[in-house]
Amino acid sequence: MSSELIYFILGAALNLVVALLIVRFIYYPATQDKTYVFTFLAFNTIIYFVLGLLTSSSLSVGVGFGLFAIFSVLRYRTDEMPIREMTYLFIVIALPVMNSVMMSSSGLPYLLVSNAAIVTLLYVLEKEWGFHFERSKRIIYDRVDLITPENSERLLDDLYERTGLAVKRVETRRIDFLHDSAELVIYYEEPRASKFMTAPLQPEHVTQA
Repeated sequence: MSSELIYFILGAALNLVVALLIVRFIYYPATQDKTYVFTFLAFNTIIYFVLGLLTSSSLSVGVGFGLFAIFSVLRYRTDEMPIREMTYLFIVIALPVMNSVMMSSSGLPYLLVSNAAIVTLLYVLEKEWGFHFERSKRIIYDRVDLITPENSERLLDDLYERTGLAVKRVETRRIDFLHDSAELVIYYEEPRASKFMTAPLQPEHVTQA
């Protein structure tokens, strides 16, 4: 067995292990959503084999950026992908590009350090160590009497009772006195996924009656 084939197999194995760590042990526990697991792992594996079979590093990088351009144009328009999933998709596409190039040029130590740094960063971000994340939704609210500054506490309590979300702050976008309603943007802490959740949170900026 030639040394090139050995390096190719080792690179493919390392790339798959890193992708599994990211998808199975970082992404999935945080979202409990299996919708994109197949897409992430399939893209990651196929792209590595395509780029790994190209002998020229410059050509591999060119093909990799070409793939990014194609996917940025397509953007899965038949099924819009949330921002978090788009980020993970970009990462699992970038990983095989990086791994295939570094495996053939920089060597194994640089490859291990780079992959470990990416996995560590994603793990820290998902655990929210030192960070505070908020999400927002646009709603149509039917109690304009509570949107005044003096009723801010009552407004937050009412929004919590109706939505079940720990709303931290509210922005008033538009008031419709004719229909006794107001357009609000609520900001809340994103609930952590649990084993009882059967579906991910709805996309941002959902209008509620």
